[in-house]
Amino acid sequence: MIKSNPFLDKDTDRAEIWDMLVAKDIQAYTQADWSMVESDFLEHEFFAVNAGFDQDPGKWNLAFSRFGDYRDSWLEAARASLDTEYAEPLEDAIHKLTTLEQIEVKDGKAIARKQFDGTIQVVGKEPEVLKWQTLYYLKQTESGWKIVGFTGYLPYTA
Repeated sequence: MIKSNPFLDKDTDRAEIWDMLVAKDIQAYTQADWSMVESDFLEHEFFAVNAGFDQDPGKWNLAFSRFGDYRDSWLEAARASLDTEYAEPLEDAIHKLTTLEQIEVKDGKAIARKQFDGTIQVVGKEPEVLKWQTLYYLKQTESGWKIVGFTGYLPYTA
């Protein structure tokens, strides 16, 4: 079940951000097609923090100080998912366990809170558990909203 954008016809900024971070991101990942998302980033401003599922910010690390390293890691993970046999279509499965309802927009900047909460059944193996949240940092540009960074693998307790 592909989710529909809850911000359509309500808020153009949030609708654009939701489409980028949910619909397009999931589709690109499940097809391992980086070209679908690469223009969604401001490469020269990008960085990412890995919270490592830990609530203590003192244990977080600067996972990606270079955009190219993030791209390579994303592609490696996406390609691995292509080689995995799932019990249901992966795009549908990721949509089912993804939520993005909180997007704060202020003065051309935004923080989007995306949660993953569920499992994806893998044929002949233990299910993959996705239970974390990511805070995306975005900036409005002349060509639309762009990702400048994120803090990922934050603990998520619903």
